[in-house]
Amino acid sequence: MSATAQGDDWRRYRVPETGAGVDVPRHIFSETTGKPEAGYGARFLTADRRANLTVQSLGNEANDTPATFLAKKRPPSDIVYRRVTPNFFVVSSFRNDLIWYNRCNFGGRSITCVLINYPAAEKKRWDAVVTRISNSLSKR
Repeated sequence: MSATAQGDDWRRYRVPETGAGVDVPRHIFSETTGKPEAGYGARFLTADRRANLTVQSLGNEANDTPATFLAKKRPPSDIVYRRVTPNFFVVSSFRNDLIWYNRCNFGGRSITCVLINYPAAEKKRWDAVVTRISNSLSKR
């Protein structure tokens, strides 16, 4: 598996129930493995199962801000990267030999997230892929 943002096999995945969407590199995340643990969306795996991507849409009945929602999730204290704005948050860190990356966009009464886990040893090869996925995330 070669993690690169280049290639013509990127497809727009849309969450049928919410219309939220994200660009998914099908040449990297070639297997769909079902739904997320909560809400709507899908989970994707690389063929070698060393990396995964979850696209998830959740209701925001409490009308949480990104900061409030993140605090309720009680993220680990060893977060390496954190950015919180009025419309989204991004957090990332290391767990075992993986980098985990979570971005959640907020709009109206919905939250749409991408959660990516990939080999830490391959960080440089994944940077552009993670950036493209993250920047393509939309609530509709």
